[in-house]
Amino acid sequence: MRLPYTPNPPTPSSEEDQAIVSRIAARRAPRPLQPLDLALLHSPPVADGWNSFLGAVRTRTTLDAKVRELAICRVAVCNRAWYEWGHHAPLALAAGVSEDALGVVKRRDLVPVPGDGEGKGEGKGEGKGEGKGEEEEEREEKARREAEGLGLGEREWAVLRYADEMTRNVEVSDAVFGALRRVCGEREVVEVTATVAAYNCVSRFLVALDVGERNGTGPDDDAGH
Repeated sequence: MRLPYTPNPPTPSSEEDQAIVSRIAARRAPRPLQPLDLALLHSPPVADGWNSFLGAVRTRTTLDAKVRELAICRVAVCNRAWYEWGHHAPLALAAGVSEDALGVVKRRDLVPVPGDGEGKGEGKGEGKGEGKGEEEEEREEKARREAEGLGLGEREWAVLRYADEMTRNVEVSDAVFGALRRVCGEREVVEVTATVAAYNCVSRFLVALDVGERNGTGPDDDAGH
């Protein structure tokens, strides 16, 4: 990491900071404190707020684990946050996402771009554009059908596309939002949006400080953690 991690076990300087450490440890249990926690604890109040917010996003929404982890994994791919990917790809597998389906998730472009192989690797990703031509619509339909054949149905594909546009473009097209709205109720739309937004925050923090020392690697490299 670009800064030293705080001590582990932590050495809080006040009762208030000790209470913060205890709340973070309680959410992580039975796992130990993670490198992300030890980075955030340079600022205990920030670590405390982070713990509360991410705890709600991870454990208190109505989203099923498969949808939640797919959204998080797609954010990790878009932002090249491989430490985040290393933690959440196994959770996606445990939630029922197949290895082949996860291969679709980790493509650079969910809808492969002509002349760009399989859309894997690093780059700028899909452009925003002002509209779709017939060829682009055909490519998107082909990608959707492929994903469906690997167990990523209409709901999962809509969430992946939404996470992709939120992360890459910030502004989401009416078509992508409409696809999500067809498969999600109002609360679920808010929860998917909050999950994608939250893990964009997480991934940007991780990558900026190189928490977990995964910058410059890739999704298939050994995490070493």
